[in-house]
Amino acid sequence: MATTSRAGRGEVTIRDLSKSYPLNGRPLSVLRRLSFEIRSGECLAVVGASGSGKTTLLRILAGLEAADAGVVTIGDRPLSGVGAERAVIFQEPRLLPWQTVLGNVAFGLEVRGTPRAQAEARARDTIRLVGLDDFAEAYPRQLSGGMAQRIGIARALTVQPEILLLDEPFGALDAMTKITMQEELARIWREENVTMVLVTHDLEEAVFLADRVLILPKDKERGARILDVDLPRPRERGDPRFVRLRGELMAEFGLH
Repeated sequence: MATTSRAGRGEVTIRDLSKSYPLNGRPLSVLRRLSFEIRSGECLAVVGASGSGKTTLLRILAGLEAADAGVVTIGDRPLSGVGAERAVIFQEPRLLPWQTVLGNVAFGLEVRGTPRAQAEARARDTIRLVGLDDFAEAYPRQLSGGMAQRIGIARALTVQPEILLLDEPFGALDAMTKITMQEELARIWREENVTMVLVTHDLEEAVFLADRVLILPKDKERGARILDVDLPRPRERGDPRFVRLRGELMAEFGLH
């Protein structure tokens, strides 16, 4: 697992987190008394069937939704709304079509008041990190899906967050591009030393990227559990230990 010299940077503690939504005049429980910790500098994958609360959990961590009950702290600070220490990457990169790649990546810093020259210098660094420095002056319409998602990752990293929250970031990509992007994300995570929370339906992706996997059950009576992914990096998908862990995850959902 990745480590950090700044103790507590990017650590998250969740205690008794609950969230429900009204359905036909009655509350539908999505998260029920969920408690766990996210370690500084680790990659935690979150998996579960549709309706298990994966995206709801991510939105609460991002500050985009409020929980009904429970406490979330980042380091020693209670979570309250959106914050500069967190950045979110969605399935669609949502780039500004009228801005160049450089403009899109620098945008987050500029709206925070960073001088343009400084924002663009930092943006060029992260564009280089994702391997697209030759495309800094291109527009989103000129990018492939995988390239656009790399720019979305660069934009999130430019603001230097403690925590990177990813909601099915590669779900819209073809199989070969998805594998390439998983390998790129693993490299970027190692280099940037950031805490990462990844929501995914792809069980192989979870084993490939995560230090631990949080399994959210659809049946709220069962409770969540965490699977440790104790595999060396870089990971080999054909490694028997990798195959065994992937099989263990599949068995959780009745897959073979």
